[in-house]
Amino acid sequence: MRRERTRPFLLMTFAVIACSFAVAGSCLAHGRSAGGSHAGLDIPEISHGEMAVISDYRNGIIDLASRATDTNEPFRRVLNYAEIQYSYCLWGRMPGSVTDEESPFNECAHAYLAATKAVLMSMREMPREASAAGEIISAIDADMVGRGLAPITCRFSGEAFNTADIVKPHWSKVPLHPVSMASLTGLASAFGLMAFAFGRFLRPRAQSSE
Repeated sequence: MRRERTRPFLLMTFAVIACSFAVAGSCLAHGRSAGGSHAGLDIPEISHGEMAVISDYRNGIIDLASRATDTNEPFRRVLNYAEIQYSYCLWGRMPGSVTDEESPFNECAHAYLAATKAVLMSMREMPREASAAGEIISAIDADMVGRGLAPITCRFSGEAFNTADIVKPHWSKVPLHPVSMASLTGLASAFGLMAFAFGRFLRPRAQSSE
């Protein structure tokens, strides 16, 4: 009897795992969104060395930008792009997305960090935010020099971006990148276990209401 009750929840677990990969697979195999126009705002490229440091300061930069009062539409659009692009890149949670050039998430990491840098540079011209932005820029420069990262580039280092063009992860390359594959498999398994536990939690309630 217990085996019969458990079977539906095991099936649910495998279904969640399968759906997770199905969603990923249904996304575009290419990094760019389909039909992406360049009618938006251009965002200058960012070097691989800059990425490694700016990613450490991202939260502070976005927090300062979110509180900025003397803003204009271009600034808000780039800030919005930086946050949207960050979510597309799974909130920077994939191991190696910033540092590993071969990561399927590296190009999209370039995009959100390039936008983050553009937001920071724009705040140098804002009367109320200029001082705080300048302090962050000085800290980033010192950090890059101290870590010897300034001259480091990669294949995406010369790539500029545009707010009208969302850069998605290269999902088709995930199976070829062991670290990303292991992370996504672990995430899918965690969701499956959560679904299984949730189902077991609801079952006694359903039985008691009968």
